[in-house]
Amino acid sequence: MAAEHADARLTRLLALISYLSDHPGVPVPEVAAHFGVSEAQVLSDVNLLWVSGTPGYLPDDLIDFSYDAYESGVLTLTDSRGMHRPLRLGAIEAIALLAAVRSIEQMPGVPGQSAVTSVAAKLAAAAGEAAAAASAVDVRLARPAVAAHLERLRTAIQDGRAVHLRYVSGADVVTDRDVDPGALLHDGERWYLRAWCHRAQEIRHFRLDRVLAVTVLESTAEHPELAGPDVAASAEPVLAGTDLEVSLEIAARARWIAESLPVESVEELVGGWLRVRLRVVTETWVRSLVLGLGADVRRVEPQWLADAVADAAVGALAAYERLA
Repeated sequence: MAAEHADARLTRLLALISYLSDHPGVPVPEVAAHFGVSEAQVLSDVNLLWVSGTPGYLPDDLIDFSYDAYESGVLTLTDSRGMHRPLRLGAIEAIALLAAVRSIEQMPGVPGQSAVTSVAAKLAAAAGEAAAAASAVDVRLARPAVAAHLERLRTAIQDGRAVHLRYVSGADVVTDRDVDPGALLHDGERWYLRAWCHRAQEIRHFRLDRVLAVTVLESTAEHPELAGPDVAASAEPVLAGTDLEVSLEIAARARWIAESLPVESVEELVGGWLRVRLRVVTETWVRSLVLGLGADVRRVEPQWLADAVADAAVGALAAYERLA
């Protein structure tokens, strides 16, 4: 059974309040059909709303429904606590949201810039007088080099050209590499180039903020099979086309992984556990993630990755024993 993200349920709960405000006395089956969920899910949502409300959370502060109607299979909202009204942003909320949107506007390679600009305008309108304070915030991203690298690499990918990189590794070692670029990837924080590295003779992922210089060569890329859709041009810039697919079984309190990372799928398991499938760029990142989860992860696939995590855990424990 697929798991439902908390943000999806929150959106439905708020929409349910608005719907019932405009349609009093609606039978539960009709509400379920409207939202495309089961009748049991509708009743579960109503029961949750019944104990929700505004600060104070005394009986008069809670969202309320007609109990008699509820017992008859009909939903009648008697007190929405104002949650059916359009949002009005305060000064602090407006500043935080508009600053975040403006940072996205300046992020290199983000698709749909016109849509981002439209969102900023709508937020400013929702903020009312608070937008004046938000407009005084100056947002600047200090990554102009990444934008230039993206432009050159896109050109190379489109033209099927090889590229020369001057690159700083994670060990702070500067190297020169000739690569055949395949795709540009984004993980929500950083840009990567997926490419065939002629020096390593295998596929590598290069972080663009570690690239010192990009030179598009006259020679044709020797591995055209790497070429794929530029992920930056998709509606949601996420890691795609990477080589490592990972499956994790995590505890309920680690659900944040399913809701904050670009996962492939989420499956509910017995006892509140979840099976999460995701694609990652490097083994190192997922190994660190699993070690940080500790007892909140009980299974890792593929098996060789589980063995690598176990070896890393044994090594870490041994290091602690030596220090002790």
